[in-house]
Amino acid sequence: MVQELLTALVIIGIAGLLYVAAAARVVRQYERGVVLRFGRLRGKVRGPGFTMIVPGVDRMHKMNMQIVTMPVPAQDGITHDNVTVRVDAVIYFKVVDPVDAIIRVEDYRFAVSQMAQTSLRSILGKSDLDELLSNREKLNQGLELMMDSPAVEWGVNIDRVEIKDVSLPETMKRSMARQAEADRERRARIINADAELQASKKLAEAAAVMSDQPAALQLRLLQTVVAVAAEKNSTLVLPFPVELLRFLERATPPQSAADRASPADLRPAPHTAGGLPFASAEPNGAGPALPDLQPAAEANGRAAA
Repeated sequence: MVQELLTALVIIGIAGLLYVAAAARVVRQYERGVVLRFGRLRGKVRGPGFTMIVPGVDRMHKMNMQIVTMPVPAQDGITHDNVTVRVDAVIYFKVVDPVDAIIRVEDYRFAVSQMAQTSLRSILGKSDLDELLSNREKLNQGLELMMDSPAVEWGVNIDRVEIKDVSLPETMKRSMARQAEADRERRARIINADAELQASKKLAEAAAVMSDQPAALQLRLLQTVVAVAAEKNSTLVLPFPVELLRFLERATPPQSAADRASPADLRPAPHTAGGLPFASAEPNGAGPALPDLQPAAEANGRAAA
């Protein structure tokens, strides 16, 4: 009798262990459990830790509550300004309502992926190429708003959407490179012209100062000589400014009338006296004039001939 009782207790214990093993469930910290009994939702969502279900009757679905990173496959599209591009993105989302993620949608991951691809192609058709390349933050916000509205009904929250890469055709890349090069050249020419204008103004001011003070030009010339001589050159070619000659001419004192007289001024001046030519030379205005008979003799000889 005792042996039969012990055998029954052992059988009951083994059955209890098997029941506990079949009914026991462990929900991890980042998971939530949804229990369906005969296909119907049963009770509340099971939190993390140890929990029990009825084996063969209940079925528990564990839902991951972590943020999921899902890449969006590259999509070929045409922008608003008729440029063919290929864009891929990445989406960050998480489940906020495990019941809706189980009951309202068959596969929430596949649904979010398809919705992301559709939204990406739609946002491409509404955006220009320049906006797609330079204003991605605005496009990311637009994608997030487009995807967040239907995802809320599935118990999913779209945390963030980022456009990763934009692939352009090679012809478009070359055209953009030429455009950027032309813009850089235009800016360089404007900067050079502005520099020339400023330099011309400063040079005009410097020329005005040097015209008032000619010695400044000489000092500037000497500074140039010193700067060139520092290069250890064996030959130095330096233009001689005309202004310096004018400065030296003004600095030289004027000569007297006697010093400015040239030898040509000492030649006798022709005069006539009694029909005969004669010359008188009065160098420096002193002494009587002597007649010059050579021209008269030559005239008489030609008349006799």
